[in-house]
Amino acid sequence: MSTKEILEKALQLKPEERFTIIESLIKSLDEPDKELDEIWAEEAEKRLKAYREGRLEGIDIDEIFKDE
Repeated sequence: MSTKEILEKALQLKPEERFTIIESLIKSLDEPDKELDEIWAEEAEKRLKAYREGRLEGIDIDEIFKDE
């Protein structure tokens, strides 16, 4: 069955049934990615180490959120 056929059939469903399908599809796109999480964790560790060693300068939070 093609994507177009699936969509046509889905549009024939009751609104609450379509909502259930939409909600399930959105949740399936928001699945955690362990590999990506590991990459970000490694990057955070590198940045923290660089900051502690004085190779990376921090920015004050007030500076980040001040109005331009």
